[in-house]
Amino acid sequence: MAKREIAWDLSEMFPSTTDPSVQKTIDDLSRIAEDFANKYDGKISGLSALYLLQCLQEFEAYRAKLEHIMLYAELSYAANMTLPDTQALFDKANKIKAKLNKRLAFFELDMGNLVHKKPEMIDEPVLKNYRHFLEKLRRQVPHKLTETEEKLVIEKDQFGVSAWEQLQGKWLGTRTFEVEVEGKRKALSFTEAYGLFAHPDRATRESAYRSICGLLEKDGEIFSSALRNVCSDWQSICERRKYSSPMHASLIANDIDEQTIDNLLRTVENHAGLHRRHLKLKARIMGLPKLGGHDLSAPLPDELDTKFDYEKAEASVIETYSRFDEEFSSIAKDMIARNHIDSSPRFGKQAGASCAPWFSGKSSFIIQSFNGTLPDVYTFVHEMGHAIHGYYTIRNQTILNGSFDYFPMVVAETASTFGELLLTDLLLENAQSEKERKEILCRILDEAGLAAFRQTFRVWFERSLYDAVKQGEFLDHETISKHWTGARNRIYGDDVDWLDEMKAEWARVPHHYLANFRFYSYPYVYAQLFVYALYQEYLKEGKAFVPKFKRILSAGSSISPVEIGKIVGLDITDAQFWELGLKQYERFVEELEKIVS
Repeated sequence: MAKREIAWDLSEMFPSTTDPSVQKTIDDLSRIAEDFANKYDGKISGLSALYLLQCLQEFEAYRAKLEHIMLYAELSYAANMTLPDTQALFDKANKIKAKLNKRLAFFELDMGNLVHKKPEMIDEPVLKNYRHFLEKLRRQVPHKLTETEEKLVIEKDQFGVSAWEQLQGKWLGTRTFEVEVEGKRKALSFTEAYGLFAHPDRATRESAYRSICGLLEKDGEIFSSALRNVCSDWQSICERRKYSSPMHASLIANDIDEQTIDNLLRTVENHAGLHRRHLKLKARIMGLPKLGGHDLSAPLPDELDTKFDYEKAEASVIETYSRFDEEFSSIAKDMIARNHIDSSPRFGKQAGASCAPWFSGKSSFIIQSFNGTLPDVYTFVHEMGHAIHGYYTIRNQTILNGSFDYFPMVVAETASTFGELLLTDLLLENAQSEKERKEILCRILDEAGLAAFRQTFRVWFERSLYDAVKQGEFLDHETISKHWTGARNRIYGDDVDWLDEMKAEWARVPHHYLANFRFYSYPYVYAQLFVYALYQEYLKEGKAFVPKFKRILSAGSSISPVEIGKIVGLDITDAQFWELGLKQYERFVEELEKIVS
């Protein structure tokens, strides 16, 4: 019997990509933007607090409509990148967004300048809802350009760095990879081949890695050209905007300070030996002298033959969240009932997994490629955590505090990572043997290790690229690969053997190509250890913790990450804070050691 196609239904947004209502929405959006510009361009500096409130609310209404059409275009394209209609709409939507952003570039500039000159305005009672948003705008003022320059940046990005980003995604989504799957040669899409990275057969995993990374290496100069230009463009923008470092903009966006992130990364590096303890245990379990790079996400060789059909995965996700809180499971059930999930692998589908909040519809959409493995179930739980986070934020915040465009990434991973720990508890409780417990512990340690330790070396990798650009080093494929392996070895040392092709693995990571969105990795490290610390509070408090957690999820970006930590009595600015999260990781390692010894 053929597998059921699990594809999302976007008809709640629009009947189809070619329906006349799509163009009408674009036309209406253009009119609204023009009316807003005519009303407020050049006039924000003279607004009273009451009229400033009106301006902010009108801008939010515009943003909700813009996000609606952009989300529809992005989701349609992500599910089927090769269809002419989705390509055409995606291109049209991005062009109109660039045009409207250029027309309304004055908004944040003038708003920021107003509160920079009149900081007392931030404390006006009528603006209470926007206090933190205005504070963040004020911090950005020294790094803003003139309105004309900001418009030029938007124009050059549209067919510049944004094109490099699209090229990388299109390349992955439209290539065929030859892989030996359990001895049989198969031609697979990227999402299908990528799904084999966690295949139980070691030779299949190796073949998948060699095929993908080998093809990336073959076209390495294309990817190095893309990444070199993205980095060089950003270095130039940083100098023009007077950022103190290439990371500075992301720190402002994440509402966090560099010292806190340096404390975080230093703590991870100091505990790299803890991660290697886990890797040595896994190698011992697998009967290997040491792990290969293609074993890091691998199941154990004697793993129980547990395959999850999609219905079983749905049931596991619902039960996971139901045990924590019934409202959480109701949100998950609603996502499933409304077909807001696209999980079937297919040619031309976006690689990876993500959750996109739909502010206007008070819901979200999840995309992943589900291949029936335990890691796929973890991904499902993770992305559903994002949807639950979005549910509370959207219902408790207006769009400037609730849209993920304004959301610190260090906060955005909170519910998703928490969900992974809830799933782990469920699986460990239901485990029928030590063998099963061993598999579950290896899985959570694999995932946590990749999130905390691998993402840390990616931060170092990215920093090294900007150091190289600043020093005039030419970033060809070989040079970038050397920076990649150098950063990688700071975490793994000599405890992992890497396939030679894996030196090109940097090229498949979409985060490296995001236009004007650099240093995407450290928020994952932050979230992993912050949530591990949160989880210890949950284990201590039990159900009394649930309302506090909902307050965290409801806050959106209306308060800072520091204030979010204080909701549960945690101080993220303390250099020792990050040790709490690593203690939770160490407990998992110790539990595994008891079973293996």
